[in-house]
Amino acid sequence: MRVSYSDGRLSMDLDPLERGPQDACGVFGVWAPGEEVSKLTYFGLYALQHRGQESAGIALSDGERIVVYKDMGLVSQVFNEATLDSLRGHLAIGHCRYSTTGSPVWENAQPTFYTAREGGLALGHNGNLINTPELAAMLPDTRRGATTDTEVLTNLLADQAKRGSSVEEAAMELLPKVKGAFSLVFMDENTLYAARDPQGIRPFVLGRLGETSGAGGWVVASETAALDIVGATVVREIEPGELLTIDERGVRSRRFAPARRKGCLFEYVYLARPDTTIAGRNVNSTRVEVGRRLARQHPVEADLVIPVPESGTPAAVGYAEASGIPFAQGLVKNSYVGRTFIQPSQTLRQLGIRLKLNPLREVIQGRRLVVVDDSIVRGNTQRALVRMLRDAGAAEVHVRISSPPVLWPCYYGIDFATRAELIAANLSVDEIAASVNADSLAYVSLDELVAASEVPENELCRACFDGVYPIEVDADSRGKFLLEKSCGTPEGSTLATSDK
Repeated sequence: MRVSYSDGRLSMDLDPLERGPQDACGVFGVWAPGEEVSKLTYFGLYALQHRGQESAGIALSDGERIVVYKDMGLVSQVFNEATLDSLRGHLAIGHCRYSTTGSPVWENAQPTFYTAREGGLALGHNGNLINTPELAAMLPDTRRGATTDTEVLTNLLADQAKRGSSVEEAAMELLPKVKGAFSLVFMDENTLYAARDPQGIRPFVLGRLGETSGAGGWVVASETAALDIVGATVVREIEPGELLTIDERGVRSRRFAPARRKGCLFEYVYLARPDTTIAGRNVNSTRVEVGRRLARQHPVEADLVIPVPESGTPAAVGYAEASGIPFAQGLVKNSYVGRTFIQPSQTLRQLGIRLKLNPLREVIQGRRLVVVDDSIVRGNTQRALVRMLRDAGAAEVHVRISSPPVLWPCYYGIDFATRAELIAANLSVDEIAASVNADSLAYVSLDELVAASEVPENELCRACFDGVYPIEVDADSRGKFLLEKSCGTPEGSTLATSDK
């Protein structure tokens, strides 16, 4: 995707492989003596694969030493039966990564590992820190080469532990100085730790293993769906500003900062799995309710409601239910397409290759369609989609979006574009409709989305929609996302750097 700005107009060239908004990472941790913790971690990461498809890794301890195994690729590509059988121990942490900055290379895969006072320390991170330069300045000269926020955190914890503190005390000293969004899993040879930022921006939960089987164990994960997959019972959310320590004595909780809840609203729109529960609210139920509200806000005469799979499906179900317009599957998604590193030739681009979605012509032809999608970021995906549907014979294409216009970039771990590239920050709704060649376009309002989440408005981060950032970001943290004046947009709207 290429962006240019000339003669007062913003131009965005179509990229048929454009991906949607990406979350930084998924994290998982388990303490369960007697269990196959490597396989539990593998399946936990498998359940969190949607949060990061670039690399995957597991750190595991048998009480004597920590072994880290990680590589580039999907969880199923990095690990096999033989590898998992060789990773034996009683506690483990796992990580699947998507990089927003920091090169997508093996060296930046997680968990990270450094030696501490009497052993090792491994750490995995979901989120994005906004004071990484300040934290990096705290590193000893021998470790100033750290290039990512996760590496900086691991270095600082290990260094503090080397100077005589326990890992727990080192964390209690360091975490109040860390700013941004973070859900951390880390471990030494005998103990599992989990910590969540004071705003609780990313979801993070605690679960119990073996309540029915008689075995014992504890699990922490980015989403409740990962607990379901490994047979763990959800105990509760890890509280914002909380540090958990898990070992043979059970779970101990300490608070390193008061909670100032600002959970990410976009988790309900797109990021989280539909079978996950956040703040007591099932994500699928929220998305269906958003669809109902969208139908009442923006009705249209049409023959069919079709979703853009998979994330648009629940809202499309709700839209059809509230509008009385029949629901149909008009697009087929290739489930095996994630991030692709094979770029098509210009000839294939001109042919409009359909790696991810293909229309069902017999469903679409001659019909007036309501097409429900979760969001519009740059607009290129919708432009290609509308063209595809018209080529398949759609009589009309009315686009309905189950989130408000994305107007501002994210500082806290979602890989949105810069403000210069966000189509809603540069064009009106009618102009976007014309740009993507839709017969009509409408978004659900921010108030309706918040109401559907059933979370108090003052406990949500809505910054990508309203520009109100719950954690102030200084200029030094803006990095490569600082807007250029040549883009013709206001200065100061940026996305902080992240290693994920």
